[in-house]
Amino acid sequence: MRKHGIVREMGTLAGGNVVAQAIGLAAYFILLRIYSPSDYGLFSIFYSYIEVLIILSTCKYELAIVSADTEQEAAAMARFTLRMNAIVSVVLLTIAAVLWATGTLPGDFKQLSWMVMLIPPMVYFCGTSRVYSFLFNRAHRYPTMALSETVNAGAAALLKVALGLLGLLQSGMPLGTVAGRAIGNLCYRLRLKQLALPPTTRGECIAAAKKHRNFPYYVATKDFLNSFSANLPFLWLAMYFDKAEVGLFGLALTFTFRPVNILNVAFEQVLYARTSEQVRARQSIWPMIRQFLLRLNAVAIPIFVAAWFVAEPLLVFFFGSKWNGCGVYVRALLPWVFVMLSSTSLMYISNVFSRQRAEFFFYMVLLALRIAAIAVGVAMGDFLLSIRLYATAGMLVSASLLVWYLILVRRYERKIIC
Repeated sequence: MRKHGIVREMGTLAGGNVVAQAIGLAAYFILLRIYSPSDYGLFSIFYSYIEVLIILSTCKYELAIVSADTEQEAAAMARFTLRMNAIVSVVLLTIAAVLWATGTLPGDFKQLSWMVMLIPPMVYFCGTSRVYSFLFNRAHRYPTMALSETVNAGAAALLKVALGLLGLLQSGMPLGTVAGRAIGNLCYRLRLKQLALPPTTRGECIAAAKKHRNFPYYVATKDFLNSFSANLPFLWLAMYFDKAEVGLFGLALTFTFRPVNILNVAFEQVLYARTSEQVRARQSIWPMIRQFLLRLNAVAIPIFVAAWFVAEPLLVFFFGSKWNGCGVYVRALLPWVFVMLSSTSLMYISNVFSRQRAEFFFYMVLLALRIAAIAVGVAMGDFLLSIRLYATAGMLVSASLLVWYLILVRRYERKIIC
């Protein structure tokens, strides 16, 4: 096992993501003094729809690129997913245009107004970026992946600040986000020829899609339910509570989940590729995963403890008194985020062992718990109570998933020994 190679690859990808994260967070020192909590709450509502719809646009077929048995199959899977993403994005654009033009936008879409037209292109650019990232991941081209994320973050941050200074307070953040993702996507496209993908036929693309149908059947359904339930505070609570309160919660999510998600993506992508290779070769994977978890938590524990005490004063100091109260939501989220840091990094395990159907059960339970949490908050008229219950549900299910992933790994280890 190439331990140093794995660490170096994680370092390359995570390093690029950390740079991208640092650029994004640095921009917040300006952004959050330009934009109000209500502006940020509206942007959070906008982005919540992106996170749900992106799953429908690719049906998670991009995950099959890494686990494909041959380069031919991986190329076929990539081309099939790119076409699906384009078709779904065009359909979404048509629907959005009709609803906006006829003035029949439902619910929170009415507050987005013309910005609803930005949702389909954002879905398209996110979908293509995901396909390209998994192609480059399979080829271990991590510098390209890191560069794309850095360029995306830099362009988005610069445009958000510029548009905010120009007075586009409600549309500045959505516009900057879409443009940044488009530019990051271009970085992948310019380097795509380096992969020398083999030509594929329409029949090969369809055959590859049929072979990996577990991804749309179980993974996409699971992720759609998870994404929908994860965004319930913006899709549901936002209809009953002030947008400023939603904005405070949205900022808390940004400063807890965003760094963790970027690291999770880097860790998961590298571990997914390495684990798939070793499983195909019937090699042990437990030492690699055990070492990863030990090192991850040794670094994470002191950081999370410090965040518990300093989050509120730091956020107010850097972003101003209008963000007072954000730290309360940070504390409510931290226990869940800590557990999720480990469990999400290993979520690829179900794909490696084709256990997506069993994993689906966990997310059904999570959806039920989150709906209950939001319903209690709405009934009690207490936004914070709803968020605390919502975070507790996430923590319990994340912990259960982590234990289950490790059980699957240990079963595999016993199988190859026999």
